Amino acid sequence: MKKTDTAIFAGGCFWCMVEPFDQMPGIESVVSGYTGGHVANPTYEQVCSETTGHTEAVKITFDPSVISYKQLVEIYWRQTDPTDASGQFQDRGDSYRPVIFVNSAEQRQIAETSKQELNASGKFDAPIVTKIEDAKPFYPAEEYHQDFYKKNPFRAQIEEMGGREQFKKRPMGQRN
Repeated sequence: MKKTDTAIFAGGCFWCMVEPFDQMPGIESVVSGYTGGHVANPTYEQVCSETTGHTEAVKITFDPSVISYKQLVEIYWRQTDPTDASGQFQDRGDSYRPVIFVNSAEQRQIAETSKQELNASGKFDAPIVTKIEDAKPFYPAEEYHQDFYKKNPFRAQIEEMGGREQFKKRPMGQRN
């Protein structure tokens, strides 16, 4: 019987966070949703109102014998600007804040160590502010948000052009 685990990452618009993980061997599923807030089963409109405490996130189910949690964290760092606590790229506000939600002491240790290594690397000229928090209930987003990059490739490409695409093409930490 195959053993799976889950990882939850928030890094701006969840539409842009699916494809980088979805393409990797060992990934069973990537679900867009909401987590970290105080309202059960929030809607997209509620989360966008910034009143629920939720952030847009992806929940990744993966086979740890094929891809490790550490590898997922490394992929995460390359999708987000870890020095920006106020959102990601053109997506601003609390519902777009960068957070690694951990579901075990092992995940916390891996994420904290990775964050410390990134901070010490000198790749960024500002401190790494991405939070590492305990996983909270995860609520899948509405169906039209799932696999958005496959359903609406042109719109997904436009979202990527809001700064994330350029960021990912530069060497890590380089601003210009």
